[in-house]
Amino acid sequence: MARRLIDISVSLQNDIASDPPGLTPTIEYSDHEQGVASILPFFPGLKKEDLPDGKGWAAEVVKLTTHNGTHLDAPYHYHPTMNNGERAWTIDEVPLEWCFQRGVKLDFRHFADGYVATAADVETELKRIGHQLQPLDIVVVNTSAGAKYGQPDYVASGCGMGDEATMYLLERGVRLTGIDGWSWDAPFVYTAKKWAETHDPKIIWEGHKAGRKIGYCHIEKLSNLDKLPSTGFMVSCFPVKIKAASAGWCRAVAIIED
Repeated sequence: MARRLIDISVSLQNDIASDPPGLTPTIEYSDHEQGVASILPFFPGLKKEDLPDGKGWAAEVVKLTTHNGTHLDAPYHYHPTMNNGERAWTIDEVPLEWCFQRGVKLDFRHFADGYVATAADVETELKRIGHQLQPLDIVVVNTSAGAKYGQPDYVASGCGMGDEATMYLLERGVRLTGIDGWSWDAPFVYTAKKWAETHDPKIIWEGHKAGRKIGYCHIEKLSNLDKLPSTGFMVSCFPVKIKAASAGWCRAVAIIED
């Protein structure tokens, strides 16, 4: 049996529209020539010409938040409590079992930017692909944002998952989800317009805030979801273990056994 691995993570990069202004990562690169100066102090008397080909090491200095790049959000990110009152788990407390499970893809690319998906939308898509959710299925949502990563309109692209849609998944045992947009919720620019019209606080970050009722994790800024089948794959998405943090970067990979 052949195995295919599909990288469903994005790359951390300088100078692309991966996040709102002021929240993008910065990477300072040091090549093998520049690395000479940092290696010599470790070995008193060592000279550049003593090194193989006169080269040192390459290294990078990265400045970022735990929510840059493809990352896994912990329940603590959404609210201080989960499961209607328990202390919310931080990223170092998320069960590893959640992070390696059978995957299911919902294709929501046809929904307009800013649309808030409902439970009925999820149910309709599950019927279309012929899948019945099982506990711990990892559900990933393919939106129109996936094709726009790095472009100026990326952050404002794609639909989002509302409280109703999120609870539909959680009530059926799903504990880890993912999306190729900047946020699990609809882009803020659209929510802000609705807020200005209604001043309804329930629409603010509603998909995330579902974690108050049932604790769950989601991955944001996935990629290549269009390359996945609807079912028949596994997802591996173990987060970097950061003490008491709200999220951790992950190299999300889809595994297909042909």
